[in-house]
Amino acid sequence: QVQLVESGGGLVQAGGSLRLSCAASRRIWNFNTVGWYRQVSDKQRELVAVITGPFVTNYADAVKGRFTISRDNAKNAVTLQMNSLKPEDTAVYYCNAKNDRGDYWGQGTQVTVSS
Repeated sequence: QVQLVESGGGLVQAGGSLRLSCAASRRIWNFNTVGWYRQVSDKQRELVAVITGPFVTNYADAVKGRFTISRDNAKNAVTLQMNSLKPEDTAVYYCNAKNDRGDYWGQGTQVTVSS
């Protein structure tokens, strides 16, 4: 069983920064793709940023230039640096990891950006 545990969420003013971390119970290099998604209320969960392999990244248009995803294989962790936060970034953020054996999710961490 793979466990992903997010941390780093919280309340921040618009224009501020937060750094989300995701700790995995298995080695991160076992996963082809790791990333972050977010969900607002009952809306569909949406991709924020993913990293495939060691270096290939993909970002949602809404966060390009503001968010940076990185993976640390030595620490079995994935981080999301979020800068210039906007109220519309408010959501529950979920860590995700995929490999040939499955698709795994964390429990989520709340990010609230006040105007």
